[in-house]
Formats: sequence, structure tokens, C-alpha cells
Amino acid sequence: MDSLTQIVLGAACGEVVLGKKIGNKALFFGAIGGTLPDLDVFVGKWLYSNEIQAMAFHRGFMHSIPFAVISSILLGYFLFWSFDRGSRKGLTTRKNWISLFFWSIFTHPILDCFTAYGTQLFAPFSSYRVAFDNISVADPLYTVPFLLSLVLLLFFKRNSKPRRTILNFGIVVSSLYMLTTFINKTYISTVFKSSLENQKIVYSRFRCQPTILNNVLWYGIAESKSDYYVALYSIFDESDYPKKWQRIPKNHNLIPTNDKDIQTLIWFSNGFYSVTESAERGVFIFKDLRYPLMDENDPNSSVFSFSIEKVNERWIAAPFYPVNPDEEDVLNFWNRIKGI
Repeated sequence: MDSLTQIVLGAACGEVVLGKKIGNKALFFGAIGGTLPDLDVFVGKWLYSNEIQAMAFHRGFMHSIPFAVISSILLGYFLFWSFDRGSRKGLTTRKNWISLFFWSIFTHPILDCFTAYGTQLFAPFSSYRVAFDNISVADPLYTVPFLLSLVLLLFFKRNSKPRRTILNFGIVVSSLYMLTTFINKTYISTVFKSSLENQKIVYSRFRCQPTILNNVLWYGIAESKSDYYVALYSIFDESDYPKKWQRIPKNHNLIPTNDKDIQTLIWFSNGFYSVTESAERGVFIFKDLRYPLMDENDPNSSVFSFSIEKVNERWIAAPFYPVNPDEEDVLNFWNRIKGI
């Protein structure tokens, strides 16, 4: 999920493990642990000169279980060595610090698994990406109550009972909301699949996920032999079915699918992609259709697209192909959330 949410969750883990011993410092170090896996964005750019491979590195090894174990041990040893001296001698143990960093780092990829992007929990042993598709990468209803509880507990002493009560409240509220997103997904999946059946659309694969910043307006995509069918549906829609299934041709033949870099893009999109030619010769638009269209009536309005071309025997990408929402797009999006 977004960086703020991961910081909040990491800080909460720090508070649970060491809050009673070191107070607000536990929030700080937990927040560092919660941020650490997302540094792979910068590490990927350092390791790879090719933008496609650098992009694929994100949510890879640094979001895995092995990384959480290794990094928490290293950080735990270092922080215990640097903290356990002077007046703080004996206040904490090495196990405390390892535990703090393990839970703050480990919960980061676990939370990411609930989004559509996918997380390689088992890297480097497997490139399989876990994705439950039940919550947006940024959802204020999950983050804000959790954040407010952490801010509020800052005003209480580390051993006070209200401090732990406030923390528990934030954890419970956010967890209950996460549970609600699974209920929504189950209901919406039924709506989409029933609509596809009524429309007599034959498909081999189907998935759905919420649109950005909410869990009300959902996006569904079904794959047939030569096309994809996509639609939006809001929980507040008066109709029992989506307004329209937009057909998007695959056009996979436009690019060499056996090329290493193209195969990485295909893996990255989980095979849900379409290709179109751009106005510039030799440049193509690779559309990752796991994510919604900006305009459900415009098949070319994919929000997650890459401009790709072959340069010096390698395919390169320039994320993202510009699809800049204007005021009308934002208004339409808000109206669709409301079921209009």
C-alpha cells in the first residue's frame, strides 16, 4: 500500500513490541522498519539500467519473507549494540530489537498482498506474486483511523493504560475495515460474473478490484481468446449489473512476446495487457489492464500504461504513458462512486 500506511503499520508494530520500554522511540524505529521494503524502488534503479527490469524488482526480494528475517536480525543486532549502553544499559534485549524490526518489516509485504499489484513473498525461491485484490493501494478509510490513534497515543506516557487501549482501537478498527473489503469483493465478484453470464461473454479468466482511494467503486476484467472485457460497478449503483462491458482487443501480436524484456512486462501484468501502436514509429503503448480505465467508455484511457520501444537490442519503457485526469475525469469518477 502507500508509504504513509506502511509507516503507520510499522510504527504500530514498534509500539506493540517496545513501546512500554522505550516509548515514542519504538514508534520511530517501527516506522523505519515499515518503510524499508519500499526502498527497493531505488535499489532497483541502481541495480538495473533497464527500466523494465528495475520496475519488476519492486515488491520482489525486499518484500519477501527471507528478507524480513535476514534484515531484522542484522538491524536488531546493530540497534541493540548502539542502544544498550549508558543509562539505557539493560533496558532492552537483542531479541526485543530483532522482534521489532521483524514485525515492522514483515507486515509491510503482508499488507501489500491485499492489493492488486502483487508481492513476491517467497522470493528468491519463487517469482509468484501474492495478490488478494481486495483493497486499493491507497484507502483513507483504512489509514486515517489507524493514523489518528497513533498520533493520539503520543500524548500519553509509555506505561499508561490509555496508550495501549488507543493502539488496540486503531488496530481493531483497521482490521475490521480490511475484513469488510473481503465481504465487498465477494459480493462484487458475484455481480460481475452474473453480468458476464447474462451478456453471454465467454471468458477464461476473471478478476476484480477496488478503484483508487475507495472500496465502493470496483473494476472487473474478463479475458477471452482475443479480447478483454472491462467494466465498473459501484455498490451504490441502482442496477444489479454494470452499465457496460467495454471490449479491448489484445493485439498481443504487435510485439515479440518471446523477448526477455517483453516477457517481464507480461509477467508484471499477470498476462492482463493490451498493446496499441503510438503515433511515433516503432513505439508501442503497453497497457497493464489489471488497473481501471480512467474513463469506462474509453478503451484507451488505461491509467497504468507504458510507452515501450526497442533501443540497442533491448526493449525499454518510459512509465507512465501520460493519461492526465482533468476536472471532468475526476468529477465522473466521483459520480461513479456515488452510483451515478
